Amino acid sequence: MKISCIGPIDATTYQQHSLHRSEKSWPETNCYIDVWIEIIHALNLDPTAMLPMVFAIDFEGDQWTFYKPPHEDLHQLYGIDIQELNVWNSLLDHCIGQIQRRRLVLIETDAYFLPDTAGTDYRTKHTKTTIGIQSIDLVGKVMGYFHNASYYELRDEDFVKTFRLDQPNDSNHMPFLAEFARIDRLSGLTSKELAACSRQLLCKHYARRPLANPLVAFATRYESDVQWLKAAGLATFHSYAFATLRQIGSAFELGGYYLRWLGAQGQLNCGNMPEQCEALSQAAKSLMLKSARAVNTGKSSDFSGLLGDMAASWDAIMCTLGHELNA
Repeated sequence: MKISCIGPIDATTYQQHSLHRSEKSWPETNCYIDVWIEIIHALNLDPTAMLPMVFAIDFEGDQWTFYKPPHEDLHQLYGIDIQELNVWNSLLDHCIGQIQRRRLVLIETDAYFLPDTAGTDYRTKHTKTTIGIQSIDLVGKVMGYFHNASYYELRDEDFVKTFRLDQPNDSNHMPFLAEFARIDRLSGLTSKELAACSRQLLCKHYARRPLANPLVAFATRYESDVQWLKAAGLATFHSYAFATLRQIGSAFELGGYYLRWLGAQGQLNCGNMPEQCEALSQAAKSLMLKSARAVNTGKSSDFSGLLGDMAASWDAIMCTLGHELNA
């Protein structure tokens, strides 16, 4: 018996949202925002409206903000209600029970058993990631899930390993975080109402922006970071780049898409803010590639120009956005 909370979705023909199309500089951002883009898209809603939080991203010292759509934003925009799932019983039993109640289950899981990560983590590396489970076929041992930029299925041994069906009950095993999303009371806002609501959220997140330009703080330590990364090696650099450059770069690429969308809805005079967002995003991508070469070769390189450009773009975006929002 196959159960699903959204409905039958064919993983072989699923069409991902345009925010995940390959022409983007950062086709994937982080696992949580990516999975929500596709879940909301599959619900025939517009995920672009949930992106205001990207403008509050900050440099946290050892990473950039791992930005996520706040649960309250998702409820306000779409009527999606997210609660923590208390995994006191078998994870599979919980998932079946929630999906039968038309609730999508989000879990942190091991990418080692996710076939969509073939070529990176699948059967090679144990990495924590977030997926959204929308269908389960218990007899066939098939699970349909949202992950990163699309929708997939896993089956057979991957199904068994994901749900630890071959493991005895172990009181020492601590399950990853799990949530469920109630999707049976969607708000049904019109496009105009959705855009107006999203603008209100933009004002909220703009007020939460860093008090000082975070690119300046990032730049003061970047050169020293690259020096120790040369000794640590390219694999460590890739982890560093994901936590830093990919987050700031992808956030402002999404920010550019968002501002254009909001402007098209008549809710904002964008000016050149989308172009400034793209410039910041592209500079982050260039900085990542240039730094990877420096780490790989051990040669010296000057990063000040790119970091300065990123800081200037951030200032320009925040100044113009504050003026347009009367903030």
